[in-house]
Amino acid sequence: MAHHRLASTPDTIRFGMFDAAFDPVLTVQPGDSVTFECVSGGVEVMPQAGSPYAIPPALQAIHDSKPERIGPHILTGPVAVAGAEPGDVLEVRIEAIEPNNDWGYCAVRPLAGTIPEDFPERYVSHIAVDRAAGTCKPEWGPQLPLAPFFGTMGVAPPARYGRLSSREPREHGGNMDNKELVAGSTLFLPVWVPGANFSVGDGHGRQGDGEVCVNALEMGLTGTFTFVLHKAGDLKQPRAETPTHYILMGFNEDLDLAMKQALRQTIDFITARSNLTRVQAYQFCSLAVDFRVTQTVNGEKGVHALLAKGLLF
Repeated sequence: MAHHRLASTPDTIRFGMFDAAFDPVLTVQPGDSVTFECVSGGVEVMPQAGSPYAIPPALQAIHDSKPERIGPHILTGPVAVAGAEPGDVLEVRIEAIEPNNDWGYCAVRPLAGTIPEDFPERYVSHIAVDRAAGTCKPEWGPQLPLAPFFGTMGVAPPARYGRLSSREPREHGGNMDNKELVAGSTLFLPVWVPGANFSVGDGHGRQGDGEVCVNALEMGLTGTFTFVLHKAGDLKQPRAETPTHYILMGFNEDLDLAMKQALRQTIDFITARSNLTRVQAYQFCSLAVDFRVTQTVNGEKGVHALLAKGLLF
């Protein structure tokens, strides 16, 4: 199978947008892998003159091109997978994720975050990253280990939605901010348009569940993904798995409804793969499944269920 490389340039990114009408910047075959060199951050969070941190040339070139922007994320792609059709499932194997910059940022901004009424002023922290040691250190806090993942991974949404901000996660994936999706995990996405049209960005050096202040450690990451196509699948929402767990997800502006969606997804998953009835699967979720708040800051809040492998199947 072929391996491709795709850098973030003014010609290969969309700034904060998903749209079924976007043409792919690259087309690959099922089984191919792609290494995406992603950058992160708008001009409003960049280091100022006199800072010890330099803006990467690729990111500066994108800023200088003044691209159209809706949402907050610089997304590299879309990449089409030949033969993908609506109703299929795209399996995205996350082979590797590496920081490609020596700093990141975390920001608080007015009218955003989980408790914006408590924090009405903009506050941006630039955070040093030691790639060799695999750590980061805010000026005001302790050294922390890196655990890099991409906050935003998704295919093109249904065409009827038109152009969407990258801020909200939906059935096409997008800004899920699920910290479990590190290298070695796999994401499954329902296909809504021919080619699927996968995009990725929003690199996170590390994040806690909830992502309460809006940002994680936002930074440039380079990720390698292998694309596997499953024809005529039955997937309606993103699903994932790690070497140890299956992950089911719910998204809704109401956190209670996001929880209900994740729970129903989990019950459906269990009953499709076991002899349990729905009420037995419901009880099993109380006994053995962990439900975590993924994020509370993207408009559509997230809850994800973690079902340990080997408990049922």
